[in-house]
Amino acid sequence: MMKARKSRIAITLAVATALLGSVAGVVTAQDNELVIFDWSGYEAPEFHPGYVAKYGQSPTFTFFGDEDEAFEKMRAGFKTDLAHPCSQSVVKWREAGLLQPLDTSKITGWNDLNPGIMAMKNLATDASGVAWFMPWDWGNTLLTYNSEKVPAEDIKSLKILADPKYKDRISLPDNVDDAYALGSLAIGLKDWTAMTDEQFKQASDFLREVHKNVRLYWTDNTDIVQALSGGEIDLAWAWNDAAVQSALAGAPIKNTRDTEEGQSTWVCGYVLLKDAPGSTEKAYDFLNSINTPEVASFLLSDWGYGHADSKSMATIDPAVVKAQGYGDVEKFVDKTLFQSPVPAELKQKMIEEFEKIKAGY
Repeated sequence: MMKARKSRIAITLAVATALLGSVAGVVTAQDNELVIFDWSGYEAPEFHPGYVAKYGQSPTFTFFGDEDEAFEKMRAGFKTDLAHPCSQSVVKWREAGLLQPLDTSKITGWNDLNPGIMAMKNLATDASGVAWFMPWDWGNTLLTYNSEKVPAEDIKSLKILADPKYKDRISLPDNVDDAYALGSLAIGLKDWTAMTDEQFKQASDFLREVHKNVRLYWTDNTDIVQALSGGEIDLAWAWNDAAVQSALAGAPIKNTRDTEEGQSTWVCGYVLLKDAPGSTEKAYDFLNSINTPEVASFLLSDWGYGHADSKSMATIDPAVVKAQGYGDVEKFVDKTLFQSPVPAELKQKMIEEFEKIKAGY
């Protein structure tokens, strides 16, 4: 499965090189009546088999590295039909006027979406009950390591990422939300929405210490899987899929939820853009095609992510669910920092400070 995914990525890059230098990153150009702005990797047809069955091809996908990049490009005029932001960005996108409400009567599995996720304040729906976001995938950013090179005592704390003995053996995401989730956890903060100036400084100082050890900042799952599987790095702050896909490739890569400080948890999903130029019918067909037991099974087994459709998750072998860490929800959310929306002023501080940190300042 890993080889197949790498082949698809290689084809994607070849198509992008041949076709254009898009304002929104590389492109997989197929059905041009539906354009989806997404994270790299989600173009895999296994995520939307029903759409392919109905239309004979996938939608056209364009890619972003993080949601702030996507936000700025859409504000600058880039047009797309659907996009795939995460919990911490939905309110910002909505308040900027980028989105249009979802017609939930056209989403077959809407009433089957996880009650706990749907109850998250100001996420799927606003205070008046209008729906703007369909939760779809959820998971963690957590300590990921080479089990043959990193001793068990070193994975007990996130602070190992700042240990000088791992200089040039560390990778962090080139993503401000994941970075400050790490910094917040490292200083004992589980709710970053009310972060004080002193806590912000402490979190930033920790990230500066980690930066001294960083060999690379990864931007997508291909980067981090190759770096881990190829032995370029030994420790990373990464999403669930990094360990899952590395293991599928035969590498001794694992992750842990059992550090003293915990893990970060996020929820991502799809939104419909206000000025969507393509087919609304196809947009809803896509949303329905990704909410099925078949897709939930692929998302969990191949990527290590939970599916927001509780009904579909319930069809998966409990042993598989348990193996991926979703069997005990209480343990899953224990010692976790939820990547909920932060105040706009704080988010801007994070963005500006993270750029300084990566530049070595």
